[in-house]
Amino acid sequence: MERLQGWLNDALDTALGWLSSPAALSQFGLLIAAYLIARYLSRRFSPVIERTLTPKPEATHIIARLRRFALQFLPLLLPLLAYALTAAGEGLTRSIFGQGEVIAFGKRVFLLLVALELVRKVLPSGLLKLMGRYVLLPVMALNAVGLLDDVTARLDAAQINLGNIQFTVLALIRGAVAGSLLFWLGSWSNQQSAGYLKAQPDLRPATRELAIKATEMAIFGAAFLILMSIMGIDLTAIAVLGGALGVGIGLGLQQIAANFVSGVILLLEGQTTVGDYVELDGGEKGTIVKMTARACILETFDGKWIVVPNEDFITTRVVNYSDQGSANRYEALFSVSYETDINTVPAIVEAAVAKLPFVLQEPDGPDCELRGFGESSVDFAVEYWVAGIDDGKNKYGSPVLFAIWNALKDAGIEMPYPRRVVELRGQQA
Repeated sequence: MERLQGWLNDALDTALGWLSSPAALSQFGLLIAAYLIARYLSRRFSPVIERTLTPKPEATHIIARLRRFALQFLPLLLPLLAYALTAAGEGLTRSIFGQGEVIAFGKRVFLLLVALELVRKVLPSGLLKLMGRYVLLPVMALNAVGLLDDVTARLDAAQINLGNIQFTVLALIRGAVAGSLLFWLGSWSNQQSAGYLKAQPDLRPATRELAIKATEMAIFGAAFLILMSIMGIDLTAIAVLGGALGVGIGLGLQQIAANFVSGVILLLEGQTTVGDYVELDGGEKGTIVKMTARACILETFDGKWIVVPNEDFITTRVVNYSDQGSANRYEALFSVSYETDINTVPAIVEAAVAKLPFVLQEPDGPDCELRGFGESSVDFAVEYWVAGIDDGKNKYGSPVLFAIWNALKDAGIEMPYPRRVVELRGQQA
């Protein structure tokens, strides 16, 4: 409290001295003039800048994204212009009057206004806005009143001990601020690069996913290394950590490492990618909806998600029904009674199935085959080709069976049912 009272007394004495000094009053006049000029320039050039930077609504390329990002900082134009004009006038004032404390104070106030507009109108909601409100603004306020150096020295002197590791309070605050800013920029950069890569039609889906993952790792890896340097942590410790991590992988993380390497191989080969309908040796079936560094996520026809480790796609047999978008062949089983002239059945069934809109004539049209003679029926199967896949929703099987039933009924061919011969023996009296 005594130190705070001393600061207040010093501030009061300084203010009274400024009010009684012609040089200080002239500097106040320069500050007002700088603000008015900055306001005029801001009103004049803000619409021009906005029109120049605003891209077309349908534009999605990287330049358009950068222009939209730059537009977010337009509210900072007024305080930045005032700060720049004040900074330019400070040197002139010191050369004429031999002092410039008032105009230097005004410059710091304009810098505080820049930070205030940044927090209010630019920073997104969440951790970054919270850090700006409770860290950036107090720092700028202390800088404006000239107390930042004193407070910084005290924070740098306060140490926190975690075993053999020592941190100063200043280093922790600096790391929190820099980390928030770096990872926000990293997240934004990752979103923009991922959107740009997904919009490239020339890239294969697997190559696109690999490029997105590699870019993400590079961005956040660089952000981590920069943060370590800002916090004053010796980067040689990372080498020790990497060695320890290698030992850990060798002892207990083999499966994680194997799945990670398998995921990279899957992305490089491109034989299995997002959107493919696959069946594994273990019986898992589904459409691949997501590929991560550890596993692939399959969605079954009934909406369930199955998480399959990447290693299973490398070490076991995988049936990919939709690879390269090729046609697929299916068959439908049916039977007729023994009273039927079976020589007429193939032509009737093939003609009925060929009329279905999803049945292809290439690479081969419907083919009806005799499969065997059962106890009560003659068994047939009709094979047909379609452009898609039957992913368990019975998209093709049910219409084909309906067509076979209707065709046989129209031809007067009876569908069989089990029959038994019962012999009755007379009873003795």
